[in-house]
Amino acid sequence: MKGERGKGAIKKDALKPVDDRKVGKRKAAMKASKSSKPQSRKDKKAKKDPNKPKRSPSAFFVFLEDFRKVFKQEHPNVKAVSAVGKAGGEKWKSLSDAEKAPYEAKAAKRKSEYEKQMSAYNKKQESMADDGDEESDRSKSEVHDEDEEETGEEEEEDDDED
Repeated sequence: MKGERGKGAIKKDALKPVDDRKVGKRKAAMKASKSSKPQSRKDKKAKKDPNKPKRSPSAFFVFLEDFRKVFKQEHPNVKAVSAVGKAGGEKWKSLSDAEKAPYEAKAAKRKSEYEKQMSAYNKKQESMADDGDEESDRSKSEVHDEDEEETGEEEEEDDDED
């Protein structure tokens, strides 16, 4: 039975030799499509301003600052950051609200300082933006119109001479 295929039957397409020219075209097409892809998110992101104040830490991170010092004294051989973080997280969970209160107070104080710094930073940014806008208040059409007026006057003078 000619058309039947069983378990041991081989597809005719599988036996065809591969044409290297077609494979080369496919590879070239794939390379071209990869190069035309948009840039990664890192490339698209705006550059960070180094003068912008850092965000204030949460109460947990304020706690971790102190905890790291104690943990390193107790476990000098442990170098992994993940181990310190896990131990700090477990300790933070086991603390009562009363024990967390001083860290939350420090975090709130740092947050208010951060907000003051950000407001000053934003005012500075706005003033810098305003300075740049004064120069660009004149639209291109106004500038272009002035150029045309100047050249138009010269043309009129040329016409009077003839």
